[in-house]
Amino acid sequence: MYDDIVDLRDFYASRLGQMARRMVRRKLRTLWPDIRGQSLLGIGYTTPYLRPFMDEASRVVALMPAGQGVMHWPREGPNVTVLSEESDIPLPDASMDRVLMVHGLEGSEQLRPMLAEIWRVMAGNGRLLVVVPHRRSLWTMRDSTPFGHGQPYSGTQISRLLRDAQFTPVERAGALYAPPLRSRLLLRSAMTLETLGERWFPQMSGVVLIEATKQVYAMTGRREPKRRRLLIPMPQPATQGAPAGARPAFREEG
Repeated sequence: MYDDIVDLRDFYASRLGQMARRMVRRKLRTLWPDIRGQSLLGIGYTTPYLRPFMDEASRVVALMPAGQGVMHWPREGPNVTVLSEESDIPLPDASMDRVLMVHGLEGSEQLRPMLAEIWRVMAGNGRLLVVVPHRRSLWTMRDSTPFGHGQPYSGTQISRLLRDAQFTPVERAGALYAPPLRSRLLLRSAMTLETLGERWFPQMSGVVLIEATKQVYAMTGRREPKRRRLLIPMPQPATQGAPAGARPAFREEG
């Protein structure tokens, strides 16, 4: 089950959430130092991590699962977010070069259909980068953060899951070695703790990052075409009431 969009927004507006964003962004940049001219799809709640790529990527789409909700982002430009069922991504085949998933895999109730859809929309030479809570970490033991919700994974478990879904894991990393405490002293020491954790305690990271490629050769037979919904971007927040059944939209701060 996904966290609510409001809870995710509020966490990343907090000091602890800002620290988590910095530490995970740092590792994302290590794995993806340059994506100039490539299209990027974010799945889950990825907007805290997409900003460094906005000026590089040729196109950015942030897909937010229907069970989570959606908000307008970024606040200073055209909206790039869209609400969609995770098992029915409204994008053409082989249309995205990079796919980033954060706060997505651990909350999905349609795990394999979602991975099959990601495989479909990825280009043949595309890259998938998954960020999931590490099952051995302190972060998964505290439900006051979104990393303490859903199904955590070890590196071995997530690698096996991706291979079963016809991806090939090529790189593994960790982030969030600082404990999930709101102490100002600990938050100020986060970078030092991150450096020490990477060197001396690599198995104690708060999240696991796995980069994978698409196994094009693994597909056999012909797949029947599937009717797909139109991609409808999230509109600007209206002053009048929202349509019946729609979730309220929020502007993200930051």
